[in-house]
Amino acid sequence: MTATQSSTTGPLPLLTAPLELSFDYTRSVGPTLSKFFTALRDRQIVGTRGSDGKVYVPAAEYDPVTYEPLTEVVAVSSVGTVESWSWQPQPLEGQPLAKPFAWALIKLDGADTSLLHAVDAGEAGAIKTGARVHAVWTDETVGAITDIAYFALGDKPQAIPAPAPDQEPVTMQVAPSRLEVQHITSPEESAYLRALAEGKLLGGRTGAGGRVYFPARGADPLTGEPTSDLVQVADKGVVTTFAIINIPFPGQRIKPPYVAAYVLLDGADIPFLHLVYDIDPADVRMGMRVEAVWKPKDEWGYGIDNIQYFRPTGEPDADYETYKDRI
Repeated sequence: MTATQSSTTGPLPLLTAPLELSFDYTRSVGPTLSKFFTALRDRQIVGTRGSDGKVYVPAAEYDPVTYEPLTEVVAVSSVGTVESWSWQPQPLEGQPLAKPFAWALIKLDGADTSLLHAVDAGEAGAIKTGARVHAVWTDETVGAITDIAYFALGDKPQAIPAPAPDQEPVTMQVAPSRLEVQHITSPEESAYLRALAEGKLLGGRTGAGGRVYFPARGADPLTGEPTSDLVQVADKGVVTTFAIINIPFPGQRIKPPYVAAYVLLDGADIPFLHLVYDIDPADVRMGMRVEAVWKPKDEWGYGIDNIQYFRPTGEPDADYETYKDRI
């Protein structure tokens, strides 16, 4: 079997689908940036002073000359001067403004470096290098650079309310990240996914005697040779390595504890990652024989999640020597 698939009307088209990758990156900001973000929450802007006497905004954690930690925090103005700018005629989703605006490097009064932010200038002809601008704050601040909604033309600072009393310093930040792409599969991946929709598992190899890689891919990663054969492998195999997941995390769909294991399918030469169920996590072990538990056929789609999980077969464990080179 080759990766080229045909129908009565000609070659089948490559499968394509939207793909979204997203996660929330959570970080501890440390003592210096804590002061910077706490000030933003209070609708103030601060920088740090370096050994060269310069005030760095946004606040720098380390001296660019000596590389030592910076500890002197300096308040600067929310008013500044446009050093350079670029017009954004068609704003993208997630950008500061939903109408045309300028990206600008702004040197705030009291700072020696420039801050990148958006300027609501109305139209491209209204902004220029040297223009005076001031920060416009969001109604609700959280301790992030987005607490500055944008900058507006004019050197009169926005009136701000007094900070709420008895607030804890900002020590953590959550930065949502998201990427959307239109994924177009390779011929091998299309064949692999179409096989999954039929309840079959396809690996790929470069020819008779070649290593079988599952899922099927376009080339042998060891030799670089293109995949020439598609090989059906079994839905049974051996656990080569595994991890017991005990810690909950954002977006987790399965309640811990559960087991994520690399399963070497019979007929394949490389394991793949899936779930192991129907057994106490403490009893999962290397060499354990497992089999796929498929979803009901009417729920099958073009994905490996057609297999809900793997479960023990009850067969004797595989000898370590039979899979030690495929861990």
